[in-house]
Amino acid sequence: MLKHLPKLLAEAVGTFALVFAGCGAIVIDSLSGGRITHVGIALTFGLAIAVMIASLGRVSGAQFNPAVTLALAVQRYFPAALVLPYLLAQFGGALLAAFLLFGLFGNTAGLGATVPVGSIWQAFVLELFLTAVLVFVIACVAVDSQAAPAHAPFAIGGTVALEALFAGPISGASMNPARSLAPALVSGQVGSVWIYILAPMLGGLLGILVFRGLRRPVLETVE
Repeated sequence: MLKHLPKLLAEAVGTFALVFAGCGAIVIDSLSGGRITHVGIALTFGLAIAVMIASLGRVSGAQFNPAVTLALAVQRYFPAALVLPYLLAQFGGALLAAFLLFGLFGNTAGLGATVPVGSIWQAFVLELFLTAVLVFVIACVAVDSQAAPAHAPFAIGGTVALEALFAGPISGASMNPARSLAPALVSGQVGSVWIYILAPMLGGLLGILVFRGLRRPVLETVE
């Protein structure tokens, strides 16, 4: 496992940056009377992902998301032996960011925890399909052997920002169990966190199934 340490560190750092910047934008927006705005928060999440993919993609694949890791592993595009270490690294990085935000700002704005604004089922269905689209895009630009890797940061970060822009006001547009679970645990807002664990996991599986069905002839799996 020591040989995989750089990958695990990269996953922790990338997920830390996502939560620290994205959830930090939510917290600071609350403290500043809305100066960052919803658009600014959505762009912050998208830019954080784009920058981390560009920086760390060559090290770990830049997944930063348990739903992505699980989906890739189920379809054998990612080694099963690394699933648990990746998930622990991602949750670890997210928790560290949430604790740092708590230390800096206290329990402001729930530390960016995602909670449904509409009904539970609206949030669940949105998170499921948002994650399906995200994982489909990730697979198209980062798994497909014909993809251009240089496009990945823009395509994936752009997808995160786009989905946060239109769906954030209803579901929070998490698409990432680590991003939701960490601030929920640290802030104590765990009542609806199951939505943001289960729906993205199922959505990721849906997205990778659609991708595999469309691109089966040109894919390579890992053993």
